Amino acid sequence: MTSPIYVAIDTPDLEKAVALARRVHGHVGGLKLGLEFFCANGHHGVHEMAKIGLPIFLDLKLHDIPNTVAKAVQALHVLEPAILTVHAAGGRAMLEDAKAAAGAHTRVVAVTVLTSLDNSDLGAIGVSGDAPTQVARLTDLAREAGLDGIVCSGEEVAAAKSAWPEGFFVVPGVRPVGGAMGDQKRAVTPREALDRGASILVIGRPISQAEDPDVAARAIEATL
Repeated sequence: MTSPIYVAIDTPDLEKAVALARRVHGHVGGLKLGLEFFCANGHHGVHEMAKIGLPIFLDLKLHDIPNTVAKAVQALHVLEPAILTVHAAGGRAMLEDAKAAAGAHTRVVAVTVLTSLDNSDLGAIGVSGDAPTQVARLTDLAREAGLDGIVCSGEEVAAAKSAWPEGFFVVPGVRPVGGAMGDQKRAVTPREALDRGASILVIGRPISQAEDPDVAARAIEATL
């Protein structure tokens, strides 16, 4: 059985990224490459990471006018990411165009509310209602736009799964029991996230910054 853990490779250093991925590749199901990595290493870096043999989750959180996002997605075709993120707040037309532009083997998932935000942060940017309300609103939008799924915190994934049983749910901000929260404000444990309906778990610092990343990955996997 493939592990639902995607390790977040959030470093601009390609050599360190490759070394980390090789250390944990036997105990994770995929590699998540974000903006920090992509801005530093671009297509070449993604190709190098793909050589390790794990699915690539390209977490770029695209958010622009529909035409621009569609062309950006087309420019990523050659990388064949297994998963690609866009921001649900970009609106239905942007979401539809992103999905239409993606390759047949790429899941396009919409970021709902970042796990670094809480209700006071949402109010400050003019969002009415709390995080669960906003996630539910954007989950409906993503489903109607024909996307494959969403990104949400473990606190909202159960409700999203109930509303969209066939959806694909990415849960970031996952922290093992006793783990440091860092900049996460809405985090749950890996086991809780899976039990609530997560399809995959994105785990970064608890693995990447551990004294022995492979041991950390195996320890988390054992709780699942």
